[in-house]
Amino acid sequence: MYLKRKIDDFLERWKADPERKPLIIKGARQVGKTRSIRHFAEQHYENIVEINFFEEPKYRVIVRDGYSPDDIIGNITLIDSEKTFGPGRTLIFFDELQKFPDRCTSLKFFKDDGRYDVIASGSLLGISYREIESISVGYKTDVEMRSLDFEEFLWAKGYSDDVVESMLTHMLDENPFSDTEQMVFEKLFLDYTTLGGTPEVVASYIENGHFGGTLELQKQIMADYREDVRKYVTGLDQARILNVFDKIPVQLAKDNKKFQLSKVRSGARFKDYWGCIDWLVTAGVINVCYCLNTPELPIKGNFDEKKYKLYYCDTGLLVSQLDEESQEQLRVDRELGVYKGALYENLAGEALVKQGYELYYYKRENSTLEEDFFVRSRNDLIPIEIKAGNNISKSLRELIQNDRYEDIHYGIKFITGNIGHENDIYTFPLFCLFLLKRYLKLSQ
Repeated sequence: MYLKRKIDDFLERWKADPERKPLIIKGARQVGKTRSIRHFAEQHYENIVEINFFEEPKYRVIVRDGYSPDDIIGNITLIDSEKTFGPGRTLIFFDELQKFPDRCTSLKFFKDDGRYDVIASGSLLGISYREIESISVGYKTDVEMRSLDFEEFLWAKGYSDDVVESMLTHMLDENPFSDTEQMVFEKLFLDYTTLGGTPEVVASYIENGHFGGTLELQKQIMADYREDVRKYVTGLDQARILNVFDKIPVQLAKDNKKFQLSKVRSGARFKDYWGCIDWLVTAGVINVCYCLNTPELPIKGNFDEKKYKLYYCDTGLLVSQLDEESQEQLRVDRELGVYKGALYENLAGEALVKQGYELYYYKRENSTLEEDFFVRSRNDLIPIEIKAGNNISKSLRELIQNDRYEDIHYGIKFITGNIGHENDIYTFPLFCLFLLKRYLKLSQ
């Protein structure tokens, strides 16, 4: 089954642009890139020429005679005479391009030629991006794709855009959800929390109507990520990357969720590990949340790169790493247990990144003052607090009321409860996280 994705609309707009350039779609493994491209291609092109450089190594020689469209097409048809090219009717899809980024040299020539549309993709394109950028600058369009957000999950469950708009209206009007709405959306959000947004996992759940087999799929994706590290990284960095990757759940489960390299390996130094963290970020499998030096604008440059939290790019990956007791508690009893804080915070970080935000938090030294996330609107720095319950937000209140923080005028709290507003703190259910950016844009 094909799951409707937000990139579908992007691809439609790209196709409608008469000046369109070759398109590069970046994103981690298993976020649905290939399936979405094929779905789009089937709707718009008479001929689809798909070249997978990993699965079909024979095509690695297609640029041996040059990078022009005629040279490349000539070699493709020599290898497979059944592949058909028709000007204006053909999409050329280069998949798993990360091992051969030099093939992107051809994008300039395809753009100048104009007869064929080209889309390139790959699970680790980010790792090769500097080289890709240097050889194709000005001749391509880039877009990043991630796993399903909660809105896409709602689409998969059959809910329309009208339902999403109704949720946004509730937020804008500060109108609490009815008991029925609250019950339904909380259950859906718990399902989404359990599954994550990997299309294969969500599709299995939708098709079967239950969670059976989804944990195994999640674990396999984690195994595939680890295999990517072993495949593309050599030497000591390989072990370091895997150590960082595997230690994220343990560190998120702590009260102090700041990532501590000393818990990864005794005596570990920032300079030895930062490149490993950067590799995981660039590969699209983790998100980094930096500690602000001071909670004030501007955010850019106002953070300590040595103080950070790490989150998985998809909460389903975190779920797959829970112990057996926690898995049973989550899937059978529908309780998040001791990992509740970690799961909700990972979900929040994931939701913010999927809306285009960078991640920042704040913790004042030698103080209890700390805040989970910060985003900015046109004129304000907005603290975002993630709560499993609806208890008093002392830090949030101090940030708003203390004249020291002149860029902060109100805060937002996401909870396992309903909509509310008191003392410049706006409260929304956790299942509304995906609407934050739209809410802020319309509420100004």
